Amino acid sequence: MMPRLLPAAPGDVPILVWARTLPPGAEKQLRHIATQPYVVEHVAAMPDVHVSSGVAVGTVFATAHHVVPGALGGDLGCGVSAYRFPQPATVPGRDVLEPLLARLAREVPVGDAVHRGRGQPLPPELESPPLSTQKLCHAWERLAPRHLGTLGGGNHFLELDRDADGDVWLLLHTGSRGVGAAIADHHLRAARARGEGSLPGLSTHTPEGAACLADTAWACRFARANRDAIAARAVALVADALGVPMDPEATLDVHHNHVAAEDHGGRTLLVHRKGAVGLEAGQRGLIPGSMGTASYVVEGRGEPRAFRSCSHGAGRVLTRTEARARIRPAALEHALRRVVYDRARAGALVEEAPAAYRDLAEVLEDEADLVTPLLRLTPLAVLKG
Repeated sequence: MMPRLLPAAPGDVPILVWARTLPPGAEKQLRHIATQPYVVEHVAAMPDVHVSSGVAVGTVFATAHHVVPGALGGDLGCGVSAYRFPQPATVPGRDVLEPLLARLAREVPVGDAVHRGRGQPLPPELESPPLSTQKLCHAWERLAPRHLGTLGGGNHFLELDRDADGDVWLLLHTGSRGVGAAIADHHLRAARARGEGSLPGLSTHTPEGAACLADTAWACRFARANRDAIAARAVALVADALGVPMDPEATLDVHHNHVAAEDHGGRTLLVHRKGAVGLEAGQRGLIPGSMGTASYVVEGRGEPRAFRSCSHGAGRVLTRTEARARIRPAALEHALRRVVYDRARAGALVEEAPAAYRDLAEVLEDEADLVTPLLRLTPLAVLKG
């Protein structure tokens, strides 16, 4: 699908939209970004674009030398990892998947659960990061050991999928937890006090802007370390249950709430992505579906008009409140009749039902010039926070 160009008001940058449908609230948020004095080139909207706090999920834009804390989301560095287990002897059935899911739930804290006491030892490179304030350093010391290796709630998940060749994949979606939230909140308040624009941005030529960039990078490092810590436990459990080791050559990791210095059109720009993935041409990535629907391994096409970006998932069509009001637990159970999950939580999980999300096949059609689908991953079992 070729992107649609929204008519721009005088002085605003253009908005390119890859979505066939654009929710009115999301359009309003995109137009707000396009008015900001620090935005250069244009704003790109991914096909899973939808309304969110402050800035629509699926928004990508660039600045020359400003960082915009309110455009990155609170879960800095959130992303998805994948691990392949080549062709187990048999397709794992409920007799394998149900006890495996129960073991994963015991070994990995999910939802609001964190490690007790002093928590887990941190990797040496994360023990004492040079964060910009003493308060953030104390927050890191308090939160990082307790949150490292925890899944969180909402749309975070551990999932087992199967591809057409019979390989089993472990997918893992989580982010920087309380650490990232503390860093995001601090710099959002700093931007409101000293930033430019009605969605305040901090110049990276100022101490506040430079600190925001540096601290955000540390949050993204923690998010990746969090996924790695969970994987260290989960991969071993899956390998034991399936009777095959993980293929170390077939791991993937992408993140979708971040800012990155990248070369675009011959100059270095700060590309902001909220709920969007950056993929170079030929680079492999992941686009997860929803509970009960397929996910895809994809290859980036390096489309410059999208700042070499793509969707980060299927994209919500119902808010959590709307999903709770409209989707009955019985409908969720029917949609997940072929997937192993905790049926006792069906009432709580309606927020994440497939009906609350877009059809991922349509999303992929809309971004055909952004990515090429390589592998379809069909869900076998899912653990939600």
